[in-house]
Amino acid sequence: MAAIVSINVNNKIHFNASTSISLFSALNQNGIFLPSICGGRGICGKCKCRVLDGAGPIQPSEEKKLKKDEIENSYRLACQIIIENDLTIVVPESVLQESAYDAKVLDIKDLTEDIKRIRIQLINPSEIRFRPGQYIQLQSQPYGDITESVMRSYSIASSKEMKAQIDLMVRLVPEGICSTWVHRHLKAGDRIAFVGPRGDFFLRRGNEPVIMVAGGSGMAPMVSMLHELSDSAQNREVRFFFGACREKDLFYLDEMKDFAGRMPAFRFVPVLSNPEQAELCKLETGLVTEPFGNFMKQRESQAVQVYLCGSPIMVQKCRDIAVRYGVPHESIYYDAFS
Repeated sequence: MAAIVSINVNNKIHFNASTSISLFSALNQNGIFLPSICGGRGICGKCKCRVLDGAGPIQPSEEKKLKKDEIENSYRLACQIIIENDLTIVVPESVLQESAYDAKVLDIKDLTEDIKRIRIQLINPSEIRFRPGQYIQLQSQPYGDITESVMRSYSIASSKEMKAQIDLMVRLVPEGICSTWVHRHLKAGDRIAFVGPRGDFFLRRGNEPVIMVAGGSGMAPMVSMLHELSDSAQNREVRFFFGACREKDLFYLDEMKDFAGRMPAFRFVPVLSNPEQAELCKLETGLVTEPFGNFMKQRESQAVQVYLCGSPIMVQKCRDIAVRYGVPHESIYYDAFS
């Protein structure tokens, strides 16, 4: 039988919680949303907090995701802690300062067979300020046999100047609770809730050329960054390598042409990994890492900023390529989707 215990957060917030649920869930239920890409499944390792008292021994699943110095300083993964006793924890102050948003779906558009663009109108608060590249966490609603509400991370795919609206790109994940809700149940006019903005993947200042590599819905943060680059007239060289399976999986082509019209030094390079025969002569083919690697090899200067977004395998391969051709680790920024 569940008991009631006390949770002390940063010596500022105190609330009661039931035992036998995760600390991550208890925090969510009380309006404290730790970063998470996987939604509390122990995969992404983002929901870190310091647990000063009451959590018991660290779990093997946590040791895989935490660095040695983090473990020594009492960091834990909130999703892997099942509440049994009173807890005293410390979360980043930025988490306590984030806003929970009430919003409305304005429009839903099919971009590919499995990616939809969701346009959202903010209601309360009525505006959002974010750095291009950051994400929000969208809260699903129960549907069908799904009785739980989950939160999943989606990058903002719009200009920061559009403070009252944001766009998301949501790919349908097989058996994904939130993406299935978006693709098969959400409709224009529905009220939704989300938390944010979040993330340290954002466009950095500077004059260096910007090299982007993305695939699928990894397009989203790049679009937001491209808006920033074009709106601010920085005139930086920008090369965007985008990987897709076939030509029908390409999207936002008109938007890319518009960016090229506003940024003379911008080039969009679509790459098809499994093209139809008729598509072979039109576009780059193979894995997106190949033309990216060829481009980096030919560059005379390593003074670039590299931005990567997509599958963990693609991101890691691109990181390795960039380092191989002289790009320092601190100039490589990435968001690997779990």
